[in-house]
Amino acid sequence: MDKKLRVGVVGCGAIGREHIKRITHKIAAAEVVAVTDVFEDSAKKAAALCGARIEPDSAALINAADVDAVLVTTPGFAHAEPVLQAVAAGKPVFCEKPLATTAADCKRIVDAEVAGGKQLVQVGFMRRYDKGYNQVKELLDSGDFGAPLLVKCTHRAAGVDDSYTTAMAVTDTAIHEIDVLQWLIGDVWDSAEVIYPRNTVNAHEGLKDPQLMLLRTKAGVVVALEVFVNCRFGYDINCEVVCEDGVIHMPAPSWPVVRKNGQLSTKIEDNWMRRFIDAYDTEIADWVDAALRGVVEGPTAWDGYVAELTADALVAAQTSGRVEPIVSGEKPAFYGR
Repeated sequence: MDKKLRVGVVGCGAIGREHIKRITHKIAAAEVVAVTDVFEDSAKKAAALCGARIEPDSAALINAADVDAVLVTTPGFAHAEPVLQAVAAGKPVFCEKPLATTAADCKRIVDAEVAGGKQLVQVGFMRRYDKGYNQVKELLDSGDFGAPLLVKCTHRAAGVDDSYTTAMAVTDTAIHEIDVLQWLIGDVWDSAEVIYPRNTVNAHEGLKDPQLMLLRTKAGVVVALEVFVNCRFGYDINCEVVCEDGVIHMPAPSWPVVRKNGQLSTKIEDNWMRRFIDAYDTEIADWVDAALRGVVEGPTAWDGYVAELTADALVAAQTSGRVEPIVSGEKPAFYGR
């Protein structure tokens, strides 16, 4: 039998347990051998899913001799330490987005990886693995539509709880578009602006919703992203790229068209996990395959750093009302093109 990738999981909340089930039941080339969480009950629930042992902390797990690679699914503010520990140990690490919650911590990870001389970090921007986005990218890369000029997107959710803040529209929601659109059009972000239209009555006190986020690339492509987290009708992700010689609209997930009660209708997805379930499956399977081969083929630590810099600019624009610059600097040759 071919060698299996022995994975240790740091952080055993909802997304951590989903990945554990994914590895255990869907990916033959990997197994979860150890888990850890600051909450003992969460670690026990995770261990029960796969028969793994429980380690006392991330350092013990990462440095265990039988752990080949590390999956970090803690809350974002707790990402940096275990990722840096994995890099120091020379072990491949998959880190759910964001790479870290400050650009400074992301840069620490980039610097540590470059100093170690080997790419080890992949960031969990799963939309790069979504079939629809990949179909759009194939068309753009074909050159048949000419250069992209304008991108129009929506990121809508039926509702959010009272802990959701105006800034989270960037850090928890738009962060996906921040990464996937830069990858999609093959350009680098240059500036960010946020415009507030009339506020919905469905937003809780203190939350500005919806928001229109404007991003411009170095080549002048403009992205208009609507973030509306109290739309009430479902989880609605759309992307349209206007090019010199045509327009590409990303396909929506396929649902039956039904005729009933005098209406012709199609369902709108209402769950973000179901919307991207195939992308998550492909993402983790590809990470396992790449880790076994000793390479990183998905979003890198540099991608995570640029995403956080961009998020910082958008959050600044939320309060300043100005166009904020995005200065990422020269991409290290270490990370390729």
